[in-house]
Amino acid sequence: MSEKFDVIVIGAGPAGYVAAIRAAQLGLKTACIDAFVGKDGKQALGGTCLNVGCIPSKALLDSSKQFYNIAHNLPVHGITVDGAKVDLNTFIGRKDKIVKQFTGGIGQLFKANKVTAFFGTGKLLKDNEVEITGNDGSKQTISATNVILASGSVPIELPFAKFDNKFIVDNAGALDFTDVPKRLGVIGAGVIGLELGSVWKRLGSDVTVLEALPDFLSVADTDIAKIAAKEFAKMGLNIKLSAKLTKAEVKGNEVALTYEDKDGPHDLVVDKLLVAVGRRAYTDGLLANDTGVKLDERGRIVVDEHNHTGVNGVWAIGDAVRGPMLAHKGSEEGVAVAEWIAGKAGHINLDTVPWVIYTEPEIAWAGKTEKQLKEEGVPYKVGTFPFAAIGRAVAMNEAIGQVKMIAHAETDRILGVHMVGPGVSELIAECVVAMEFKGSSEDLARIVHAHPTLSEAVHEAALSVDKRAIHKGN
Repeated sequence: MSEKFDVIVIGAGPAGYVAAIRAAQLGLKTACIDAFVGKDGKQALGGTCLNVGCIPSKALLDSSKQFYNIAHNLPVHGITVDGAKVDLNTFIGRKDKIVKQFTGGIGQLFKANKVTAFFGTGKLLKDNEVEITGNDGSKQTISATNVILASGSVPIELPFAKFDNKFIVDNAGALDFTDVPKRLGVIGAGVIGLELGSVWKRLGSDVTVLEALPDFLSVADTDIAKIAAKEFAKMGLNIKLSAKLTKAEVKGNEVALTYEDKDGPHDLVVDKLLVAVGRRAYTDGLLANDTGVKLDERGRIVVDEHNHTGVNGVWAIGDAVRGPMLAHKGSEEGVAVAEWIAGKAGHINLDTVPWVIYTEPEIAWAGKTEKQLKEEGVPYKVGTFPFAAIGRAVAMNEAIGQVKMIAHAETDRILGVHMVGPGVSELIAECVVAMEFKGSSEDLARIVHAHPTLSEAVHEAALSVDKRAIHKGN
């Protein structure tokens, strides 16, 4: 007879491990299954985000920024450093150490909360049984009253540019180059392409980014995207829009590319190619045929507003379901589902999930863009404020970008906030809080913000909605 749990979570990424911990906190006997293998060959909890995504990419972004600052930002402070160089083994090793610290940390949290971790791949069977296949091929079956599917996502692979993990790589491969590529090609000017392209550009790569869409960062607000594009161009990222890759062939130690734009076909030769055209829900082998769980046309698990699949006791969260593929979105869904299972009031509002791109400058937003509101026919008003007029930003030598706030023209309720500039990954949180409490631009305008801080840009943008910003013309 199989071991019985109250909750089984399949997947230990930011959605799954958080769901497991919260369920255990609520007194539910909980198991969590994951097959991710770390560099040491052992189970590495945390999923894509912690192992080859959010955390390692931020570690490399920070390290590369330190090196870039030596040549490009320190001289204005009167500081010069001669002969600076990068030890790539240490550079990558620091990232690996951080990853191992946090994967181990999740293991400790599981032990502290009495979550049982299984090392292997989980497959949902009928009647809420789960088959676990170990990496050695061994099988065992466990069961639960509730099963939470948190299988995550995987990179989309182009049929004519398949990953070989040496010359043509996905996000994981781009975190572990053994040498700084002289020429780096990036397919896709999204979050992954821009962040990892920035890392290697700062270290000396000649980076060319091919984006098939005609607009840069079409998911972001147009005004913010335009500012960001100018800054990336200054940095030296060569971003080509309406450029569709049609061929990629490894020849010797190079990758020969062919892409098409409005002027016809073009050839490009690079040393490494990062394909970052998006991710897809990872549901391969997750479901037996008779579970009753449905997938949509994009392979995502179909759920209702409470993340329930319609099958008794089966839930799904994170990248495997609708909504933005963001770690924090998955985590909050995990908490909400655990609380719903325990009979409590869970909550997740997809309309106020913040987005962040950790480039230089950073880009962040929450809520509706101006374009979306126009299309929906919603009356609105806009306030903006540049970081160039913020004393703290100027003192930091990072006075670029702006904050843009959009409020309803009649009720003044904040509908969206969009930022590009220094530290906006942190500044967006204040705006999300205001939006969650259905706050108005006047609410933020009347709150005292410390001086001198970057947050004053949010304050002044709120004032600007009603054309009463103090430190700029309205």
